[in-house]
Amino acid sequence: MAEQHVHRGGPPQWWRHGPPWWNRPDGEEASPGRRPWPSTALFTAFVLLGTHFSAHNQIRREPLDAYAVLLLCVTSGLLLWRKRYPVFVVFGTAAATLAYFAAGYPYGPVFLAVAVACFSAVVAGHPRAAWAAVGALWAGHALMALWLYRWLPPAGDTASSWGQQLVIGTWVVAVVAVSVLARVRREQWAKDRAERAQAARRRADAERLRIARELHDVLAHSISVIHVQAGVGLALLDSDPEQARTALTTIKDASKEALGEVRQVLATLRAPGDAPRAPAPGLDRLPELVEAAAGAGLDVEVEGEPPRLPPGTDLAAFRIVQEALTNVVRHSGSRHARVRMDIDREGGALRLRVDDDGPATGADAGGSGNGLAGMRERAAALGGGIEAGPRPGGGWRVGAVLPLMTEEDR
Repeated sequence: MAEQHVHRGGPPQWWRHGPPWWNRPDGEEASPGRRPWPSTALFTAFVLLGTHFSAHNQIRREPLDAYAVLLLCVTSGLLLWRKRYPVFVVFGTAAATLAYFAAGYPYGPVFLAVAVACFSAVVAGHPRAAWAAVGALWAGHALMALWLYRWLPPAGDTASSWGQQLVIGTWVVAVVAVSVLARVRREQWAKDRAERAQAARRRADAERLRIARELHDVLAHSISVIHVQAGVGLALLDSDPEQARTALTTIKDASKEALGEVRQVLATLRAPGDAPRAPAPGLDRLPELVEAAAGAGLDVEVEGEPPRLPPGTDLAAFRIVQEALTNVVRHSGSRHARVRMDIDREGGALRLRVDDDGPATGADAGGSGNGLAGMRERAAALGGGIEAGPRPGGGWRVGAVLPLMTEEDR
């Protein structure tokens, strides 16, 4: 079933993980072929129109002429390169703005171009350049307004007050501060996206491991039974056809069961929403496991009743017993095995034990490779453990301790 996320109050999703337009692939934002033409054109039009209308109330300033329009277009037009060359743009807009005011032209929204360039420089990781550019702009403007106004147009201009310069300085600090906050927030969004991507990779790795473990346990057991019965059938095909027929019937049943379980495991690879059509096996299917082992020539004695367990613990217990019996069939000379189940009420755990009398028929006594590692991984995933090794009196023992209540069930 696909996981659903329901918003239940608090900040919206875009505030925690960034707005959709900010979640671009790495490097796309700084692509040299992607200049912000639409936003720059709109901003240039806004600066020109805003300055034109504000000039009507500033009759003591120089009237707008072609040079003024050129400076305004240069100031705003530099924003086309604000993503590729943020340092150059922030200094260029500050210099063009200073030249505009040194010529005595009227005040207007031309300051906004410097604010946008400053924001872009800080977000791109150049806060010192942004501070230096806007600081130079403020210092140059203060110098012209408090001292150089005598020699600069318009004629008859008066000195500005320190209060006005402090207000302008406050706005400069506010612009840079907002830019820094935006960069911090953007870095947090990038970190959150990276963490979510890493968590998704971990979940995918865990799922691949789970599927590989399931396939190994299913195929190892069934193929071991098929291998043994195929050998029996070949040996008895001429001398005892009826026994050979029984072996072939066992092969057919084991392969059918293996195909069904493989389909069930592979069903988890389908698109979300396609749920497995059969429940995962558990200890309630232990009689089927004993019957399959008997078909492979192994007599299994079961002590204890299968308890009611959470699905995850039930599946792990079944697979551990299945793998242990498979290892007896494949690696032990014994044709008898014992499965014992005990409930530790005080410890809140299921204790499993699978014994065989041996001796081992090869170097891989008790199993090796992915089988034993898979059993340990299953137990460890639930907070339990596996012990496997030779018995004091001969043979091999696999012991497992599985908690009756996992973290997910609490």
